[in-house]
Order: sequence, then structure tokens, then C-alpha cells
Amino acid sequence: MRKGFGFVFLLISGITFSQKKVSKTFETLSKEINIYTTGLDNLLIENSNSDIVEVFLVAESYDEQLIEIENTTQTVNIKFDFKGTETREVVFRKFITKRLQRANAIVKIPKNKIVYVFGENVDIESKNITNKLAIYIENGIVKLNRILADTTLKFYSGNVYGSIKNINVDLQSKNGKIEIDGVLQEKSHQKIPKYSKNNLNVFTIKGNVFLATE
Repeated sequence: MRKGFGFVFLLISGITFSQKKVSKTFETLSKEINIYTTGLDNLLIENSNSDIVEVFLVAESYDEQLIEIENTTQTVNIKFDFKGTETREVVFRKFITKRLQRANAIVKIPKNKIVYVFGENVDIESKNITNKLAIYIENGIVKLNRILADTTLKFYSGNVYGSIKNINVDLQSKNGKIEIDGVLQEKSHQKIPKYSKNNLNVFTIKGNVFLATE
């Protein structure tokens, strides 16, 4: 029994992880912010309550996590990097999942900036932001919540969710489905309300689009 208990204890110890958190805050004169999601599992975009850009990263799978900022008068590039050797948790999880980083980021952005997001396999949520937003990814779940500004989304596969009111919509899904208020639409759907304010453009090959009207 003691040997069995010891084996279980070692196994649990081997796959135990500890969160590692880093953050950066800065001001910028740039009107455009590019967020590169390589290495992330999840990205949350929020509006900040000031003129300061705030970036938070929580990761569990590597020895060191870095937030890299390139800040010019024209654009800001936000990137994430992971240094050091893989933890035992990563080695263990390679056999059961494709998402190994266990890395989540929050970016808080002033309201007067235009935001671009680039990535491959990542889940993204914009939390009712008032920024113009463009997202270009391969696969993922995108939660737009209330869409309050011009928004463009291009992705290969996954799902997108959002809530619209007085918004011009141009939606195209070649092999997925488009639903508005639970009603299935054509593969290509366009609508221009009488009192439209902003634009939502979505193009996907295999993705699904689920929208609700307010």
C-alpha cells in the first residue's frame, strides 16, 4: 500500500502546475493596436477606464512568459512569448490535448483606438467594446457580445456569437450555418436597418454564425 500511495503522490506532483502572471501598462499616441495571439488559448479584449493600455498574461506551461510591446506613433504591436523548458505538465498533456500553453491574456484598450487581432487556434471574447475591431484567425470561438462599433471577422472554422442592434450585417459562411434569433438563414445574408449605425462583416469557410437582435 505504501508503494502504491507513493506512486500516486509522485504522479500528482508531476502534473501539478502553478499559475504565472505578468502584466504591462503603457500609454501610446498610436490609433491602431495589433494583437498577435500566437501561444494563447484565450484572449479577452476590454475597454480600459483611462488612456492607458493594460496587458495581463496568465500562463502555466513554461518557465517564463513575456509580453512584448512595440510602441510607435503609428501602430502598437502586442505579442506574447514563452521562454524556458517545458514543464512536466506540458509533456504529460501532449498525449491528451492540442492546447498546451494554458495561456490566457486580457488586453484593456482605450476607447479611441482601432484594434486588429491576428492568430491561428485561439478563442476570443470582446467585452462590449466601443473600438473598431477586426479579427483574422484560423479557428476558434469568438464571442463578440454587444457589437457597438464597426466589426470585421474572417476565420476558417469555429463559432461566432454576438448581439446586434441597428447594425448593417454582411454574413457569409460557405459550409457552415448562419442563425439570427434561432432562425436559419441563407449561406450569404445581408441586412441594412433603417437606422443603422455600424457594420458587422463576417466571412468564414466552415464556421457558424449565431446572432441575436436586441
